[in-house]
Amino acid sequence: MEQASGQGWDSDEHFTVDGSLLEAWAGVKSFQPKNKKSSSPPDDPGNPTVNYRGEKRSNETHGSKSDPEAQMARKGPGKEAKLSYSGNLLVENRNGLIVDSRVWEATGPAERYAALEMLQDLPGSKRVTVAGDKGFDTADFVRECRNIWVTPHVAQNLGRRGGSAIDSRTARHAGYAISQKKRKRIEECFGGLKTIALLRKVRHRGTLKVDWIFTFACAAYNLVRMRNLMHSVVPT
Repeated sequence: MEQASGQGWDSDEHFTVDGSLLEAWAGVKSFQPKNKKSSSPPDDPGNPTVNYRGEKRSNETHGSKSDPEAQMARKGPGKEAKLSYSGNLLVENRNGLIVDSRVWEATGPAERYAALEMLQDLPGSKRVTVAGDKGFDTADFVRECRNIWVTPHVAQNLGRRGGSAIDSRTARHAGYAISQKKRKRIEECFGGLKTIALLRKVRHRGTLKVDWIFTFACAAYNLVRMRNLMHSVVPT
């Protein structure tokens, strides 16, 4: 990012945040009750037969024996739940370079908490804007953004109980519309990380190791992106 800043390729005013699930290196069969007592040996130690019918499972009562820090999560209603981590990015809006990254446990508010932590770590003291999807349109997130001198340009969730936390004073400005257009570039980052860097299903266990490989992949993504930017301005 220091190299990109030296070339003027990044923005220090306008950013986007988002998160995505990274499938953990653990099978669903490893998701067992935390207080389960030892029982008779399984019929097949390598691939035991497990019957979950009628059993209510949650992250409070169950945990993975293979990767205890992985959490059962799903992308949306009706989607299959998988043991996962929450991979989060802060991207600048000029050329879509990754400014910061965080891997957290895949809990409900993980994306918003990780976003606030990354925004707080931005250098400088001037006001910046941050775009995001409807998942960031909560009263707590919008209030905390304003407390740390960040203008929230998140998408309005008009179907939320109590209405959107983003009022017309913010949504009426041309900058808000631009942020909503630019925020979609963060999906290119996740696409590259999951497809090219092979992080759709991580090969490491534990939050610290997954965070390490996620950060490493983000740095590699930036290098490739910077190479492309260099070729677009330097004649060959």
